[in-house]
Amino acid sequence: MLTRVFFFLIGFGLMIIGCTYIITYLNLLSFGYTFFQYLEFITRRVECYYTVVGFLMMTIVIFYKGEQNDKCI
Repeated sequence: MLTRVFFFLIGFGLMIIGCTYIITYLNLLSFGYTFFQYLEFITRRVECYYTVVGFLMMTIVIFYKGEQNDKCI
């Protein structure tokens, strides 16, 4: 249970980092980049992939059932 919380928080942190970079790179639109050039730019940046990795980690942690512990206390 604690490992699931740990991986959820790591995924959340990665997603925040990636979204911060994506929002920061929105300034390129004010320098004359088109929206498609902007999308092409962020798909080539490694730090923007953190958003996808974090989202996948959070999704897996939420929907993975795990093992059943049938221990009686």
